[in-house]
Amino acid sequence: MSTSVRIFSGSASSYLSEKIAKEYGIPLGKVVLSKFKDGELQPSFEETLRGHDVFIVQSTFPPSDNLMELLLLIDAAKRASANQVIALIPYFGFARQDRKDKPRVPIGAKLIANLLVAAGVNRVITMDLHADQIQGFFDVPVDHLYASSMFVPYIHNLNLPNLVMASPDTGGTRRAAAYAKFLDCDLVICYKQRSKANQVDRMVLIGDVKNKDVVLVDDIIDTAGSITKAAAMIMENGANSVRAACTHPLFSASAHELIESSMFDEVIVTDTIPLAKDNSKVTVLSTDKIFSDVIHKVHSHESISTHFRFPTIM
Repeated sequence: MSTSVRIFSGSASSYLSEKIAKEYGIPLGKVVLSKFKDGELQPSFEETLRGHDVFIVQSTFPPSDNLMELLLLIDAAKRASANQVIALIPYFGFARQDRKDKPRVPIGAKLIANLLVAAGVNRVITMDLHADQIQGFFDVPVDHLYASSMFVPYIHNLNLPNLVMASPDTGGTRRAAAYAKFLDCDLVICYKQRSKANQVDRMVLIGDVKNKDVVLVDDIIDTAGSITKAAAMIMENGANSVRAACTHPLFSASAHELIESSMFDEVIVTDTIPLAKDNSKVTVLSTDKIFSDVIHKVHSHESISTHFRFPTIM
């Protein structure tokens, strides 16, 4: 029997899985995601997987049931004699715990990598990991894609007259610098100090934004507290406009309200995580074409290196 592709979805990413399957040109696979009365998950594939390359699409944002559901689906596919089990994780959760930054804390990203491999995954496809080194936590291949393949053309097509790229913190400087280099513009940095997670005590702007059109680049918007503060500081320093391009819209707590009332002209995100509600300032770019193309190339053993190079995305 020839190996063919089957695409299935966890409950957290069904909205995206349907678009990926449609773009690929096959129907989304049949899976039943049920629960016992006590809440224990019980997924079941409703078609044969024997000998097929099985792609399971599921982001692992909270609640942790999303992660557990993915692990169970991987285990079920492996036990159903799939040729390969590939986890397509648009948003890789727990990635912010990528090192020990103080004593007696976990390295959550490494733990999740171990769990996925133990469950039986043969390959992982994901987008914009919080830290590139997380790829090294896996003992299976990881295809780490970048939302820049969508953001750069979008920003370019805005035709902003005085474009400046910005990083909302020093940790994102490398990412913002890559955009600035490719778009041939200046770079500014927002330096922030935190006493604890999701709480910014002090923020300083490094660089000149007067009469500039600024685009902040980051991988995640969580509570939106620090990035909206950065936008306000940029406008206070004389910028003409400020936008943000952030891959994963977690939008927890009052993030939607903060963005609506912020100085942002626009916040550009992808659909790796579904928005809980519409937001007039948020523009969503779909990742379906990128993931569909990578599924095709992984299945047919073709190179996907074009997805990793800035010059190929314009």
